[in-house]
Amino acid sequence: MTFTSDTAVQAVEDHYTAAIRPGWDIRGNANGGYLMALGARAMAEASRPHPVSVTAHFLSPGKVGPISIHPQVVKAGRTFSTVRAGVIGPEKPLIELLGSFCEVESVDGSVMVDDEPPVLPEPEDCPRVIPHEGGFPPPMMGQVEMRMHPEDATLYEGRPSGQPMVRGWIRLCDDEPVDAFGLVMIADAFPPTIFNANLPVSWVPTLEMTTQVRGIPEPGWLRCKFSTRFITGGVLEEDGEIWDSSGRLVALSRQLALMPRG
Repeated sequence: MTFTSDTAVQAVEDHYTAAIRPGWDIRGNANGGYLMALGARAMAEASRPHPVSVTAHFLSPGKVGPISIHPQVVKAGRTFSTVRAGVIGPEKPLIELLGSFCEVESVDGSVMVDDEPPVLPEPEDCPRVIPHEGGFPPPMMGQVEMRMHPEDATLYEGRPSGQPMVRGWIRLCDDEPVDAFGLVMIADAFPPTIFNANLPVSWVPTLEMTTQVRGIPEPGWLRCKFSTRFITGGVLEEDGEIWDSSGRLVALSRQLALMPRG
């Protein structure tokens, strides 16, 4: 199976059906970025093919099994369509989505990037993250090849770096090309930054997440950086950058999460 097949959707009357597939979970609950990618595929089918920005509010954990997705075009402009959608499991709603979609070729213009890709050792010099039968690292690490910066990977040994940051390389298994929906998933694939902050390693529930897709990546490894600056009021933000093999910024993300629960 591939990421593309595991996020396929089918039109049925006024909605879409899909399935949460095994292997995309964290201790039995589907990865949030994977759920967002499923919803975004249906939203794209109902409007325009390229997600530019997708925001999710998480309501309930997703389990392996059938789901339905109910997109509604809020506005169809000349360039962008605004779409909302509910992703619903067999018993209750899982996430609510709002996004902007366009034609891939329709957005162009000036480019200014006031930053550079994170500095990383070569992929072969970064330890690969492998699923552990105990659930940490989670099963979904078997769906991607993730190689973390050696300074950040010590969190898996119980030695956090002390900095709420994770960096590393990632690609889909078998070099499957990463499309815009793959970027939506990858933006939520790395371990929480808080795990490197000398705080308890536990469940970090995401309340809300936004992923912006700035371009379709060139083939090859994606270079990623995720960091947190503010932990206040019982919540934290996590900001992400994804750069492709040509050194081009292809996605940004921000999620709001609760502090780890013991």
